[in-house]
Amino acid sequence: MHNPGTASQERFPAADRFAEGAQFIAGRLTKGTSGRRHAVVDPATGDEVYTYDLAGTDDVDAAVAAARAAFPGWSSATPGERSDALHRFAAVLAERAEDFARAESLQCGKPLKLSREFDVPGTVDNTAFFAGAARHLQGQSAGEYSGDHTSYVRREPIGVVGSIAPWNYPLQMAAWKVLPAIAAGNTIVLKPAELTPLTSLLFAQAATAAGLPDGVLNIVTGTGREAGEHLVGHADVAMTSFTGSTGVGKRVAEVATATVKRLHLELGGKAPFVVFDDADLDAAVNGAVAGALINTGQDCTAATRAYVQRPLYEAFVERTAALMETVRLGDPFAPGTDLGPLISHAQRDRVAGFVDRARAYARVVTGGEAPGGDLAKGAYYRPTLIAGAAQDSEIVQSEIFGPVLVVLPFDTDDEGIRLANDTPYGLAASAWSGSVYRANRATRDIKAGCVWINDHIPIISEMPHGGYKASGYGKDMSTYSFEEYTQVKHVMFDNTAVVRKDWHRTIFGDR
Repeated sequence: MHNPGTASQERFPAADRFAEGAQFIAGRLTKGTSGRRHAVVDPATGDEVYTYDLAGTDDVDAAVAAARAAFPGWSSATPGERSDALHRFAAVLAERAEDFARAESLQCGKPLKLSREFDVPGTVDNTAFFAGAARHLQGQSAGEYSGDHTSYVRREPIGVVGSIAPWNYPLQMAAWKVLPAIAAGNTIVLKPAELTPLTSLLFAQAATAAGLPDGVLNIVTGTGREAGEHLVGHADVAMTSFTGSTGVGKRVAEVATATVKRLHLELGGKAPFVVFDDADLDAAVNGAVAGALINTGQDCTAATRAYVQRPLYEAFVERTAALMETVRLGDPFAPGTDLGPLISHAQRDRVAGFVDRARAYARVVTGGEAPGGDLAKGAYYRPTLIAGAAQDSEIVQSEIFGPVLVVLPFDTDDEGIRLANDTPYGLAASAWSGSVYRANRATRDIKAGCVWINDHIPIISEMPHGGYKASGYGKDMSTYSFEEYTQVKHVMFDNTAVVRKDWHRTIFGDR
């Protein structure tokens, strides 16, 4: 039986929408068939708020079959028809915004103001963007490139897409996976993280309410080991898109390669935050604290490594620590809360482990501990600033995924750029300077998929998101994402009506 848990109606107003289970297949909710159950836990309190039956391989097979059955109809719909459906989808999401915001904060522990002002409106905007983009799937214009033929390019949907989304931004990541795929005419099976399925399920229900045909969007909520691997390796899945850690991404690539399917990977990050000596120090300090602590640091683009040119270094450390100490930890649903808990106690302990090991070789300037009192039962960790670490140390090189910023000095511009590039990752970065020449050099020489100048974190639907190096390949958002979700077909027409072409002599006869 479904267990609604202990969350109040105020915190979880959409609870009744999950009564039938946590799998969404062919337009309706069902229970998983793995024989195992899982609890969604409020990380602010440790309370179970929803318990459900996990998906097994049979559920994955059913979801893929539903997506495959829906593909001919959806892929042959006109761009205008798909666009209209997505416009209706955006309207339903906007109508249900508060339900989405509360469910997102409940399952993730993020402050309600972040869900209301960032996650939900960003998702509505992304849906509206792809409603328009669905009408602009264009190929190269027609032309007579050989002289005797007219060529043009078609963009065609790939088929059934099997995607896996992470737990840090479950609503936005569901949208990033689903929207370009279906706007391009594909159908999709999405596996959200089993920790945070609630808003992905609400998203699918909203799609059905907007009139998207059954089977276009399906959700299977199960473990990566069982449901995830079966989805990625499924013979009827033509493409896999995965967002998560680099380690798991390597495993996804191994499984996907066995069936030679299209693969898109958005993996880990360790974003540098480079402050040159002509930067506005106050702006950089505010940007560093906000960029490091958004979503309690559980963001693959979060500012994690601040490199500050020597003349500003000491003042940056002092002011950043002071500003971090003003950040208010608390109940995610309380109006005065700035920072919520980490996703789980296990994740909090993982973050604490990185900081505790760093004490042997670096200085914890502020933070570095879990709070006591009323917050002790939640997965909270204080905003943490670390100085004095070496470039090759664990705290600098490894993705922590928590509210931890490490600060290192540099002397020359060349050194600052070199240090910024000196990790395996390349997802995002920022540079802070009053000089257009320094800023332009940073955008050119820092190897990352996004480089901000005098800011850190903002994203927009019209621009692509994706990384270099161990941060993966391919793009989410923007029309660039259609490169991942479409096949490019060259069509060539003979214009001569000549029976025996000149090139035939290479096979038979003379000129």
